[in-house]
Amino acid sequence: MIKIYNTMSAKLEEFKPVEDGKVSMYVCGPTVYNYIHIGNARPIIFFDTVRRYFEYKGYDVKYVSNFTDVDDKIIKKANEENVSIDEIVKRYINGFIEDTGKLNLREVIRPKATENIGEMIKMIKELESKGYAYAVEGDVYFEVEKYEEYAALSHHKIEDLKSGARIDIDERKKSPLDFALWKSAKEGEPFWNSPWGKGRPGWHIECSAMSKKYLGDTFDIHGGGQDLIFPHHENEIAQSKCSNHGEYAKYWMHNGYLNIRGEKMSKSSGNFFLLRDILDKVEPKVLRFFMLSAHYRKPIDFSEEELSMAKTAVERIENTLIRAEEFLKENSQEINEDISEFLLVLEKTKEKFEEGMNEDFNSAIAVGAVFELVKEMNRYIDNSKKSKEGLQALRNSVELIKLIVIEILGVELNLEMKVEGLANELIELILDIRTSAKRDKNYGLADEIRNKLLGLGIEIKDGKDKTAWTLKK
Repeated sequence: MIKIYNTMSAKLEEFKPVEDGKVSMYVCGPTVYNYIHIGNARPIIFFDTVRRYFEYKGYDVKYVSNFTDVDDKIIKKANEENVSIDEIVKRYINGFIEDTGKLNLREVIRPKATENIGEMIKMIKELESKGYAYAVEGDVYFEVEKYEEYAALSHHKIEDLKSGARIDIDERKKSPLDFALWKSAKEGEPFWNSPWGKGRPGWHIECSAMSKKYLGDTFDIHGGGQDLIFPHHENEIAQSKCSNHGEYAKYWMHNGYLNIRGEKMSKSSGNFFLLRDILDKVEPKVLRFFMLSAHYRKPIDFSEEELSMAKTAVERIENTLIRAEEFLKENSQEINEDISEFLLVLEKTKEKFEEGMNEDFNSAIAVGAVFELVKEMNRYIDNSKKSKEGLQALRNSVELIKLIVIEILGVELNLEMKVEGLANELIELILDIRTSAKRDKNYGLADEIRNKLLGLGIEIKDGKDKTAWTLKK
């Protein structure tokens, strides 16, 4: 049974899909006025992992994440650079695809806001006809007080929101909390024809219209960062529930912030690192592992030290799997071997992994379970016993870790043996010693060195002038 912490109810709830055997997910995508920062990458990585786990459990997943390609920030960016809005949009959508394409993501439906203006106009007209929206001089606003459940997601009180509203005063609005569904066109801005004149949609209506188009009036999971709870997701709920006939999203999931020196990472504050800049220095698998090393609802601190620890952790998994693969190449022996503890750890690993992921997708518990098995695998290999039963347990352990780490957590591992730097020089030094031994007709030592290297996975081939070496595959 999968349980999800629902932001709406503020408690864990058993997951019951709208349609048996299927999962529908909508995760808010980027506003394309800049390259994404690594804080944006956290929900991208996490919700891809959620999708992977559902598929592992046998569900058919439909995952939608939008591009906001018309917005005040995009218009401002185009004006600052004195280029067209289309150029800005194309540049940063391509940048998003290029950057996130390195994160081993599964395919997602990615509609653009500008491709769904008709759906937005239709929804706004529906809200107006039902008395939830009103038009003023070409602008259309949602009247918040008409929707009694407003702020249920953020658990605010309307009175508190009014008194603390940090919203520009607009005398045309009935309440400072009323938000724009449609904005009348200003000089030089993109526009579409509508019943209220030329204009463009407000930000919040986009996701309501696109989620309805691709997933229906009611779908399973709506996700995003905590910063979207209010007002964006709150406004989405108001629009959708007043316009449609369903309950909108059944489960609301929000990931915690990515912090730098204890402060939330954000473009507006200038406290951020672009994903593409980080990926120039850090392997995507390390960043992905780092993002999944903590529970998604908790904040995580981004630092070189944390990334270094994640890199070490990934390498430990890789090295263990490489050791195991080499160990499994050797023949089993007819011996009695007590592998009861090994089998117990192997069995518990899968149980702990699924328990963690079933309890609100706690990837931190999943990672911990993997390292318990890694430790036991190394202990078994170090004992140098090779019973048929023991080797089978090791083989099953390798397959389980590959399933968990590569297929479900999406961390691509490099399982090819490689030798670099000092290790390379040491091998060359050993081969020089072997050459000297042969020259001195100490063939026993030369053969011993060859056999020792072969046992370490290094094959050598004597040539006329030089001895070459390669890693066994």
